[in-house]
Amino acid sequence: MTETPVEMPAPRIEERRALTAPGALMFLVSVLVVAGGVVVLVIGDGGLRAVGIVLVVAGLVLLRGLTAVAPGEARVVQVLGRYAGTLRVAGLQWVNPIAARRRVSTRIRNHETDVAKVNDADGNPIEMAAVVVWQVRDTAQALFEVDDFVEFVAIQTETAVRHIANAYPYDTHDEGTLSLRDNADEITEKLSEEIGARVASAGVKVIESRITHLAYAPEIAQAMLRRQQAGAIVAARERIVEGAVGMVQMALERLAEQDVVDLDEERKASMVSNLMVVLVGDRDTQPVVNAGTLYS
Repeated sequence: MTETPVEMPAPRIEERRALTAPGALMFLVSVLVVAGGVVVLVIGDGGLRAVGIVLVVAGLVLLRGLTAVAPGEARVVQVLGRYAGTLRVAGLQWVNPIAARRRVSTRIRNHETDVAKVNDADGNPIEMAAVVVWQVRDTAQALFEVDDFVEFVAIQTETAVRHIANAYPYDTHDEGTLSLRDNADEITEKLSEEIGARVASAGVKVIESRITHLAYAPEIAQAMLRRQQAGAIVAARERIVEGAVGMVQMALERLAEQDVVDLDEERKASMVSNLMVVLVGDRDTQPVVNAGTLYS
């Protein structure tokens, strides 16, 4: 089966490291500047007071550039609306005081879809849900390529689940065809690939996805159960017949090789018929003693 590849727009921006200075050092410098300004204000007069005010203001502005980054999160830095880089190293750092800093969680997250009612490849209504484990890979793309990357992941995951459900039958007896029920590993791998392709432009990496719910819709569940049971019976009968034919063939060959009895074509046909009844029948056989011959 040929699948339509997912085509998403290429991202126009990539994450880069922001220009920073050591946070502890800049904190000390800022405190010294503010303290110096206060001292000048206290002991100075006239023009020195203006210098003191400037120093205090400058120190406070420098303090505003201090940025604390917690483990498991990043800070996206924007200067006058332009992307200036990302802070990923945990700890206290200093950036341009006029820059806007937006928090982005880089922790591993999971999203579980609601149970979706869709049609499989055979047109049968089924219910399907999945969970996807994901993480922000590129903070710049997560913030600037889509409006809300969390909602984007949720919608694209549901879209991928529906597409996978439409692309494969719920179950099949054809060994060369993948089915949702019998090929869970292959299907979940394809689901992960499709979700990953859909959310890659938003700077998101898919770690794993799993189908958490898979069943026929309630209105056809009983009918499909009977069909599954009938299909299982037919498949079992086919195996039984194949085995019985092999056993009959082996019995005839052994009798001929060891000259146990000389059978003409009519006796062979009768023997094959009796063996097939015994081997294929679903009830215990009842022996019948033939006191005559095959011809009377």
